[in-house]
Amino acid sequence: MTISIGDKIPSGNLIKVSETGPEPVSTDTYFAGRKVALFSVPGAFTPTCSAKHLPGFVEKASDLMAKGIDEIACTAVNDAFVMSAWGKAQGVDGKVTMLADGNGDFVKSLGLDFDGSKFGMGSRGQRFSMLVNDGVVEQLNIEAGGEFRVSAADYLLEQV
Repeated sequence: MTISIGDKIPSGNLIKVSETGPEPVSTDTYFAGRKVALFSVPGAFTPTCSAKHLPGFVEKASDLMAKGIDEIACTAVNDAFVMSAWGKAQGVDGKVTMLADGNGDFVKSLGLDFDGSKFGMGSRGQRFSMLVNDGVVEQLNIEAGGEFRVSAADYLLEQV
């Protein structure tokens, strides 16, 4: 079942790279008591994700923060080292937190996974954005396959 507005983010773990290496991030703790703009891309270093999706959130980070967003996070079904390298290549420092969902467990728990096997990508996360307030989904924007419109930073910014 796909997560909906009003639902609580499922309990689970994501991974981020810190100065000391990979670090588990509990979704219960991460989303508690604050507003998070979360977006998902099918894969780090992929064309639309690198040219538009992540750069849009980097560019609009201060605008989102000015509207009360406490943190902006990007997730993908990639390992933490790939997510970290992609974040560095995209200049996300201090603007977007890169959260790896290496096995796809998080997107599966949201009901937002898809089979990208015909593209050699295996199981991946759909392209989406959401506004999470104290662990509860307030806005949810899921892209139709192959599209990039409703998960963009500008679109979410208008919803905040």
